[in-house]
Amino acid sequence: MTDFEAMWREIAPVGRSAATGGYLRQPWTSAEGELRAWFVEACEGRGLRVESDGLGNLVGWWEPAGSSPEDRLLTGSHLDSVLEGGAYDGPLGVVSGLAAIDRMRALGVVPRRPVGVGVFVEEEGSRFGLACLGSRLLTGATTWEAARELRDREGVFLADALEAADLPGPSADGPDLLAGVTTFVELHVEQGRALVDLGHAVGVASGIWPHGRYRFDVEGVADHAGTTRMEDRRDPMLTYAMTVLAANKAARLSGERATFGRVEVLPNGTNAVPSRVTAWLDARASSADSLDALVERITTQARERAERDGTTLTVTAESVSGPVSFDPDLVGRLATGHAGGDWPVLPTQAGHDAGVLSAAGIATAMLFVRNPTGVSHSPSEHAEVPDCLAGVDALAESLTRLST
Repeated sequence: MTDFEAMWREIAPVGRSAATGGYLRQPWTSAEGELRAWFVEACEGRGLRVESDGLGNLVGWWEPAGSSPEDRLLTGSHLDSVLEGGAYDGPLGVVSGLAAIDRMRALGVVPRRPVGVGVFVEEEGSRFGLACLGSRLLTGATTWEAARELRDREGVFLADALEAADLPGPSADGPDLLAGVTTFVELHVEQGRALVDLGHAVGVASGIWPHGRYRFDVEGVADHAGTTRMEDRRDPMLTYAMTVLAANKAARLSGERATFGRVEVLPNGTNAVPSRVTAWLDARASSADSLDALVERITTQARERAERDGTTLTVTAESVSGPVSFDPDLVGRLATGHAGGDWPVLPTQAGHDAGVLSAAGIATAMLFVRNPTGVSHSPSEHAEVPDCLAGVDALAESLTRLST
C-alpha cells in the first residue's frame, strides 16, 4: 500500500454518513477538527514544521538547510465539505501534497526553496455562506471586521464558532502563513468530465470562471391554504418558482450556469400560504460581463413576476468573484515536457482557494485528477486509485520542477 492509500484510508471514515455515504465536514465542527488534528500529526510524523493561525488555517513546511524563507512554494487545498459532499473535493489535494513530499524524498530531491502543504478553512462556504473564507482572510480579500459578523444557519456568529473550537481568531501579532509564498500549486479532483473525454488522468487549469452567490428575498402575505381564494393570494412561492424556471432558461440559452440550491420558507407550514421565501442563486459565467447579464436577466424576470403576484423582491449579492487567469508561464511550465506527452489545459467553472491566492498576486496553477463520472458535491464523487497516484506523481514532478 502506498503512502497515499494509507492516508486516504485513515481519513475516509471521518464525517461520513452511514446512511448515504455523503460527508458532513463543516468548518469548526468535530469532524473537521479531527481532520485538522490528523493533518498536524501527519506533518509532524514527516518532520514538517507546522504553522497555524487563529482561524485554523494550517501549513506544514519542509525546509531543507539553505532554502530561502523569502521564496516559498506552497501546495494543498481544504478539508471541509459541502452538505452531503463527496470524499475527494479538497482532501485529495491535502493528502496528495503530503504524498508528493514522500515521493520527492524517496527520489532524493532536495528543494532549494521551502515546500509547504496547506489547509485552508471554510473553502466551500457551506456553513457561513462565504466561499474560500480562510484564504480570503489570509490574503486580506475579506476583513475580519466583516467576517466575524457572519452567521450560520443556526444563527451562530463566526466569532463564536471559533471560540467554541478553541481558536482565537486572527490577530495582528499572529503568524502570516503566506509570508514569503511566491508560488502556489493546488491539486484537485476535476469537477466535470473533460479529462474523461480527453483520455488523460491529469490536466492543468487555465483559469476560473467568474461566479457569485445572490440572495433572493421574496415577501408576500401568509394566509390559510384552504379558505383563501387563489386570486386573492400574495404568494411568494409562486414568484420563487417562476424565478427558478427563468434562471434555468437564461443559463441554458447563454451556455452559462444558474442554480437555486437552497431555499428557506416561512412559516413553512403545509396548510399555510407562505409569507416569505428566501432562496440563494449560484451563478457562473465565462466572463464578468456575461455573469452580470445573466443575473440581470434572472432578476428582471423575477421582479416582473413579483409585480403580478403582489409580492416584493430584494436581491442581495452576498459574494462575487471575478474571473481568474492562472499564471500562463507557470501553466505552460507544468503542462509541457512530460515523458508521456503534454497534459491538457482546461478552464474550470468551480471556485477554489487557488483563485483567491492568484488574485493576491501569487503565481498560481492547478492540477486536476480525472473524475470518471464527472459528478461532484455529491456522495457519487469519485477518482480511481491509479488516477490519484498519477496525480501524486504529477504534483511531485511539478513541485520538483519549481523547487530545484
